[in-house]
Order: sequence, then C-alpha cells, then structure tokens
Amino acid sequence: MTCTSCESKVKSALHLVNNVTAVEVSKADNSATVTMDKHIALSELQNALDSKYQISSIHHSDAVEQTKSWFSTYKPILLIFMYIMGITVLLQAVNNQFDAMQWMRHFMAGFFLVFSFFKMLNLKAFAESYVMYDVIARKFPGWAYVYAFVELLLGVAFLIDFNPFVTNLTTVIVMTASIIGVFQTVLNKKQIQCACLGAIFNLPMSTVTIIEDGLMIAMSLAMLFIL
Repeated sequence: MTCTSCESKVKSALHLVNNVTAVEVSKADNSATVTMDKHIALSELQNALDSKYQISSIHHSDAVEQTKSWFSTYKPILLIFMYIMGITVLLQAVNNQFDAMQWMRHFMAGFFLVFSFFKMLNLKAFAESYVMYDVIARKFPGWAYVYAFVELLLGVAFLIDFNPFVTNLTTVIVMTASIIGVFQTVLNKKQIQCACLGAIFNLPMSTVTIIEDGLMIAMSLAMLFIL
C-alpha cells in the first residue's frame, strides 16, 4: 500500500467479507488487523482484495484455525453426543455382555429426548427455522410444530421399548423425510441455521446434520432387520 487511498480500498474490501466485524489497516506497516466472528481462510481474504495486493500471515495455519473453528462451532452438539454415548455405554456395564440392541435403543432414546428438549425451549423459533429447509414443513408449516412432539414421543417409545417395529419404522420415515431437506440445503450451499437444537444454539446447516440424521436412520434400520 502506497497511499491513503490504498488503505481505504483494502479496508473496505476486507470489511465486506462475511463474518468480518472490524478492520484496521496501516500503510506505514503494510499490515491489516482483521477481527472476525469465526475463522476465515486467507484465500478468502485474498480473493476479496485487488490482485495487486497480497495478504499473508506470520505463524498462521489455515488447517489448524479451521479445525479450531469447526470444534468451536459444533461444540454443543459434540458434547451432547459424548454425554449420550458415555451414559448409554455405562448402562451396559450392568450387563454380563454388551447388548448392541439395547445400547442402540438407549442411544436413540437419549438423542430424541435431548434434541426435543432444546426445541421445546422455543418452539416458535424452532418452527420458523425448520420451515426454511424441511420438505414437509415448507408445504405444511404446522408440521414444524408437530415434529418436535414426534421426537419427544419417539424418545419415550425407545426408552420404554414400545412396539419396536412401529417405533423404528416411524423413525426411518420421519428422519428420511428430514434428511432430504438437509441434503438439498447443503448441496445448494445455502447459509441456513440448523434447527436440530432449536434456536438455542446458532449451528450452521452442514454435513454434520446429515451425519446426525443418517446415524439415526442407520440405527433404526439395523434394529428393524435384527427384530
């Protein structure tokens, strides 16, 4: 940067990048200090600048920062899975041997009960978010409200081992319908908040949501075939 006009151009360009909250630029030091809500790759910042400007960072690793950013973003859902996984594995400690069917049933119960709980904290906000991507809720908005209660009932059904065939079949149907909208959103690269934990946590829609729904479908199918 050779003049104040350069400073202004660089500052304006960097400020327009998504998730950038503040930019300080100094032509004297040839430096820019960028404050952001979450990690932004250097390549993305470079793309925002005119080709005559080159941006670099000392002691910086995009791979490390992206990993940190990923774990920070998905910390709530990772902790929930760890808690459910840990508790359900501990429940197997009272058995003489590991019962895979029982473990999957307990895991599914924990999953649906916990996730429905977060949706119930602000049912209206969850419904407004869910309608944005779910294929059924887009046509029938009322389904977004019903869905939270369906999750709750499925959680109870798995917990008390109510009619395993009906419970697992219902889970496969409901979760398959849900994952279709998630697939469409991720493939179209739409920036939409995931409603899996209601409106309490700001989780972006991503492959994590696909894995989450896919795991529930896989477990239900496994239990159906084993029955």
